[in-house]
Amino acid sequence: MQYVLSYDIGTTGLKSCLVEIGDTATLLGGEYETYGLYILDNGGAEQDCEEWWTAMCRSTRRLIAATGISPSDIYGISFCSQMQGLVLVDRNGNALRRPMSYMDQRGGEVMRKTEQFGLTVSGVNLSILLKSLIATHAASTSVKDPLWKYKWVQQNEPEIYEKVYKWLDVKEYLICRMTGECVMTPDSAYSTFLYDTRKGKMCFSRSLCKTYGVKYEHMPRVVGCSEVVGGLRKKQAEELGLIEGIPVYGSGGDATLIGIGAGATELGDTHIYCGTSGWVSTVIDKQEVDIFSMIAGIVGAQENRFNYFAEMETAGKCYEWVKDHLALDEIDIYLSKADLGHSSESKYLSLYDYLSEVIAQVPPGSGGVIFTPWLHGNRCPFEDPKAAGMFFNIGLDTGKRHLLRAVIEGICFHLRWMLESQEKKIDTSRMIRFVGGGALSPVTCQILSDILGREVATVPYSKDVGAIGAAMLVAVGSGQVKDLASMKEHVRVSETYSPNPQNKDIYDKQYKVFQKLYKANAANFAALNS
Repeated sequence: MQYVLSYDIGTTGLKSCLVEIGDTATLLGGEYETYGLYILDNGGAEQDCEEWWTAMCRSTRRLIAATGISPSDIYGISFCSQMQGLVLVDRNGNALRRPMSYMDQRGGEVMRKTEQFGLTVSGVNLSILLKSLIATHAASTSVKDPLWKYKWVQQNEPEIYEKVYKWLDVKEYLICRMTGECVMTPDSAYSTFLYDTRKGKMCFSRSLCKTYGVKYEHMPRVVGCSEVVGGLRKKQAEELGLIEGIPVYGSGGDATLIGIGAGATELGDTHIYCGTSGWVSTVIDKQEVDIFSMIAGIVGAQENRFNYFAEMETAGKCYEWVKDHLALDEIDIYLSKADLGHSSESKYLSLYDYLSEVIAQVPPGSGGVIFTPWLHGNRCPFEDPKAAGMFFNIGLDTGKRHLLRAVIEGICFHLRWMLESQEKKIDTSRMIRFVGGGALSPVTCQILSDILGREVATVPYSKDVGAIGAAMLVAVGSGQVKDLASMKEHVRVSETYSPNPQNKDIYDKQYKVFQKLYKANAANFAALNS
């Protein structure tokens, strides 16, 4: 048996998890802490390194106390982290400014000046595009990519840029704080769009750095996801309530490890994630790219395997919006209210459980209402930071319950769109492993199965599969398990949902309309959101 301390670093909070790796991967305990996400008027989205660290220290100490495990029994530390952030550090590993989140959109102008000139394809200069495709099998087509965050700081904060020692991502900063080492894992390096993925290379490209005006010396050393970076330093161990010297592993990003924790590790396995964001990912053995649908075979934790990855910016975040603005908004015109999510007399564990039961009472199709889940722009199968959400086809007989269900259906329609976009290039699996907070609701699982027309399977610890995947890296790196592909044997399926054929015609009809809504409104989004 091995005990692994896994940190799941999300957009608005982190969870410290203790995982036991045996015949199955077992979550022994988890403690959660929140921190800020600071949305700025100029399109910026930032976080605070000290808030990350404080959250880690508090949750780690509570976890150790709650589980009763001795810190000396922890075999390794690993991370599953949000990706495509930008943390610029000095030679001492200190952050020079607040980290820029993957949601940051300030680099639009510098992106246009750098690559949107002359003959372009998908908004990228043809010469630059070809050079990037040859080296990386992908290209930076989104203003939210970390490359443009780096360039924005370079051009707008020169006094900070002059002090930069290394360019790190979120987990890499935390690893640096723990070990003193500035590194990147291949998946994080790939997300910079400066990483040469050709056979025999797998390193940062000097040529691409020169093309984009990036200092090559700012790029850190690349280490494997299951490789030990260093030991936990004394001061940091004391702050965390741990012991000095625990091995800290290279770890991985959420896009890399959630599929592994879900057991979607073999060639052709497809999983869908619905958390704050959402994606469809399929394991492939050679890199593919669809520059028109914004899908690429991204580097992951497994050697000679890639994840064909299609992402939507807001998935579960849409349902959080529903909770805040449709379920909880108050305008003080009622006589009384009942808090069903927290009342001692309530049969519901949370407000989300209550909402699931409510939407289960609404017929499929939500009375003809369609919701577009683009609350913070969109990436795939179209890239548009100005795209927005809307309810379409509201009538006099439309009620709040219809709107609630329409949000879930709209998220699932978009996931279907990305799945079908993947199938232009590759084969996806007939059974889809569904994970993330969205998979906790049987109602959502059934809706997804109906809309996809496929079997949908859930796994234990659906919200914590990233932490499970991170722990699996330690199991492989320490030699307990042969490779990550074999970790599928350690993840069992808990529930399976089959599509209801009676709902097919309803959903197929609405899906066709859903796909047309962006094209019909793209100019309107641009006019209102420029």
